[in-house]
Amino acid sequence: MGHTMKTLVKTITGLFAFIIVSVMALPTLLHNLGLHPEYHGEKHSAVGKRALVITTSHAILNAAGETTGKKTGVMASEMTHPYYTFLDAGMQVDVASIKGGEIPVDPDTLKFMIKSPEDDRFLKDPDLQAKVKNSLRIDDIDFTLYDTVFMAGGWGAAYDMGYSDVLGQKISEAYFGNPDTIIGSVCHGALGLINATDDQGNPIIRGRAITGVTDKQVKELGIEVTPMHPETELRKVGVNFESQTAFLDFFATHVSVDAEQRFVTGQNQNSGLEAAHKIVEILAKR
Repeated sequence: MGHTMKTLVKTITGLFAFIIVSVMALPTLLHNLGLHPEYHGEKHSAVGKRALVITTSHAILNAAGETTGKKTGVMASEMTHPYYTFLDAGMQVDVASIKGGEIPVDPDTLKFMIKSPEDDRFLKDPDLQAKVKNSLRIDDIDFTLYDTVFMAGGWGAAYDMGYSDVLGQKISEAYFGNPDTIIGSVCHGALGLINATDDQGNPIIRGRAITGVTDKQVKELGIEVTPMHPETELRKVGVNFESQTAFLDFFATHVSVDAEQRFVTGQNQNSGLEAAHKIVEILAKR
């Protein structure tokens, strides 16, 4: 083999090695930039309490009127982070969706560079897998029986949570029917709050500190075909919208707790873990 050929082989081998190392390091890089931060606060017990985690039932990312498109659904971590936080705190945790039955989990959110340790736990957990495959239908649930009701996000939630009158009614019932119920959400899950009203038709989140995924993050990710954007819709109903920003909002995080401590909301996929722990903390101190 000539000198030129040997040099070429070494160069190609080195390039492939660099690419492999770079790809393998990607999860750590994204984590260090802010994706799925660990929770370092004090952990609390809520033994005997009950939690309900609610997700979307919509599985296709498309524009209005289209019937086909890329697969979507709930972002895995936005379901697994609250689920395991509540479970590990000693709570009984049920899983529901807008239509019931099998929950669509966005396949992109289970890719190796994105998925979290809780997602890996889910992939090995037959109990949660069974709950996801046979989720409860929100119509059939009495929300007032739960100490917390938590709405997960993901792109799918933009298509059904903010359009569900049933969900709005159930959230209202939980708020007024059980003064101890804490209502939580993360990212697009906050859309499930906008149809919850009092007996005068006023949004119950009006004037409260609430967060959800920012318009900036949606724009930066280039997915604007979804019919509802949380920041826009939350501002429409008059919330005190809170958020943090970063060079890309995908790496930002923020958790809002309203003055009454009835609503605990997380800004985006990085915020669900902290939001769930805040809920457990409030429950434990009551």
